[in-house]
Amino acid sequence: MEKYQPILDLKETEIAIKFVKDNFERLLSKELNLTRVSAPLFVFPETGLNDNLNGYERAVRFDIKDIGKEVEIVQSLAKWKRNALSKYNFDINTGLYTDMNAIRRDEELDAIHSCYVDQWDWEKIITKDERNYQFLKSVVKKIYKVFLKTNDLVNKKYPNLHTNLPKDITFINTKDLEKMYPNLTRKERENKIAKEKGACFLYQIGWPLKDGKPHDGRAADYDDWNLNGDIILWFDTLEIGLELSSMGIRVDKDSLLKQLKYKNEEQKINNPYCQDIINYRLPLTIGGGIGQSRICMFFLKKKHIGEVQASAWNEKYLEELQKENIQLL
Repeated sequence: MEKYQPILDLKETEIAIKFVKDNFERLLSKELNLTRVSAPLFVFPETGLNDNLNGYERAVRFDIKDIGKEVEIVQSLAKWKRNALSKYNFDINTGLYTDMNAIRRDEELDAIHSCYVDQWDWEKIITKDERNYQFLKSVVKKIYKVFLKTNDLVNKKYPNLHTNLPKDITFINTKDLEKMYPNLTRKERENKIAKEKGACFLYQIGWPLKDGKPHDGRAADYDDWNLNGDIILWFDTLEIGLELSSMGIRVDKDSLLKQLKYKNEEQKINNPYCQDIINYRLPLTIGGGIGQSRICMFFLKKKHIGEVQASAWNEKYLEELQKENIQLL
């Protein structure tokens, strides 16, 4: 096997990371009509604003001496954003985005997973009539347009990093993907369809498939599992389907109660966030997260996420990466 040779050295990589992030952020804000806002690094757990992801990840907690209470570092801002849209009096079809930084202490570390998470979290207000698949599809297409425009800019500035993306993104739901590849694992199915199509949006994640398990875990209290999904691009550097964004139309009262019941999490109904949804105090929204480091990996053709972000890894693993000529930041 040919030894891995990064196209950009460490200094060039740092310059290119800023180029990719600046341009993607600018294009995303313009395409979705988003305003940048400041966001918290931590929240009080009793508010219900933290994201419990798949339900088993432990949030990082610490006490604040002067307050005498514990706070949790956010795992995502899915719920906080919806509150902020209401608090800041955003109008319908306008929204916000922010830099989200998190620590996921229970993450299984590998080439595309780190305990440090950096992403753009975005959210915008929609109408009741827009809570449907066609509207979701239209927003995904706008985001994919941002990927295409960023790709053009990177290809022009760094010709050696040329990446071919298909003109259009393919839409497929998890049940149809299961029918196509019933004998493959979830990840193998994603790799297969991503390699075939180049870019796909895999939607309807959360409800069980034929084997009684969901395609992937989703929290019950933010995405509507019938109206959510992941943007996955074929990443030839690692030869995998690389998930770059998880997004969806957010729960309304009916979908919230239904999903909480399915996951046996009805105790959450009384937290302030769920009460605000049930009592129609929060706007209807669509939103998502877009991984900054993964986008940089993709466009800069990096073999490991540690080449585009500074994180923590064990010594034995670092020795293995050095043998593969992978230089971490």
